[in-house]
Amino acid sequence: MPYEPPPEIAALTLAELAEAVAARKLPPVEQWSPSVSGDSHMRIAADGRWFHDGGEIKRPAMVRAFASLLSRDDNGQHWLVTPTQKLTIEVEDAAFIATDMVERDGALAFRLNTDEIVLAGPEHPLRAAGDPDMPAIYLAVRQGCEARLNRSTWLQLAEHALAQSDELSVASQGATYTLVPQ
Repeated sequence: MPYEPPPEIAALTLAELAEAVAARKLPPVEQWSPSVSGDSHMRIAADGRWFHDGGEIKRPAMVRAFASLLSRDDNGQHWLVTPTQKLTIEVEDAAFIATDMVERDGALAFRLNTDEIVLAGPEHPLRAAGDPDMPAIYLAVRQGCEARLNRSTWLQLAEHALAQSDELSVASQGATYTLVPQ
């Protein structure tokens, strides 16, 4: 079955964005409790590229498949979880990269480097980190994993914030988030 990436988010209504989010079927990672654990020998670089044993994984379908199995525990350790194994994975910054953003009817939608669409809000909050001179904005994705907004997406978000008011904050689905690290 050929992979059909979702359309560009700028062309979608909020209802279409929500439909794209709902259509994404992910494995029930949160329901699995494998007894075998180990190391995957995998790494996600800060720029979003995936590596296994030092070699880059260049097939987007493989990256999407592995990304659907990610979780992060309370200690910040990322895991690849299957029904039979739980393997550590090194993540240099965030498991995902947010590569585009659009505002529709009071909701901010983000496209990730895995072609997923995430609507910011109470279930997927934004978090400002870093410092005022070098801010970093993160979006909660799922299972404790986050997406870091790339530079152009951060600029889109900042322009949206400034168009709304003089304060660097944004609202999405009834929740308000500051873009200034505390």
